[in-house]
Amino acid sequence: MKLVVGLGNPGKEYEGTRHNIGFIVLNEWAYRHHESFDRSAFNGVYFKRRVANDQVIFVKPTTFMNLSGQCVSGFMNYYHIDLEDLLVVYDDMDMEPGRLRLRKKGSAGGHNGMKDIIKMLNSKDIQRIKLGVGHPQGKGSVVNHVLGKFSKEDQGKMLESSQAAADAISYWLEGNSFENTMNRFNN
Repeated sequence: MKLVVGLGNPGKEYEGTRHNIGFIVLNEWAYRHHESFDRSAFNGVYFKRRVANDQVIFVKPTTFMNLSGQCVSGFMNYYHIDLEDLLVVYDDMDMEPGRLRLRKKGSAGGHNGMKDIIKMLNSKDIQRIKLGVGHPQGKGSVVNHVLGKFSKEDQGKMLESSQAAADAISYWLEGNSFENTMNRFNN
């Protein structure tokens, strides 16, 4: 069994914000495969689907970003999912909008949602897809930046990177190693 988690904040006011790129990617994957997040458990909304030879759970935590680890650890523990079968999708301010980077492990890089997941799972060995959202301009607030919507200039880039991230998820779920997935999709 595999677990794919997209990070974001619940609620209409956060839809389409930079911090919700994980939700955007999972919504794209669900749309392509005619799925919907119609179940809830462990402080998250989810659906299950068989892909290749694996049962896969797609989850969007409803805990707000900083408590995402509660949801992820709930699913991991209940379904006895191994760390190598977990994939987390989230935003990264240290990358330009439109950039996509897959990593097999690493620190949270200042991302509070990943910090909580790393803390709750007691491991940095978490596969992830990071999508660049850029830094705030000038002395702008980081909070206002990540909770803000994409500029018109960045919307096209983000659409392309979110579609590429959904493609990367499919490629990995089809049985390709995460290393091969990284080699194919890192830009």
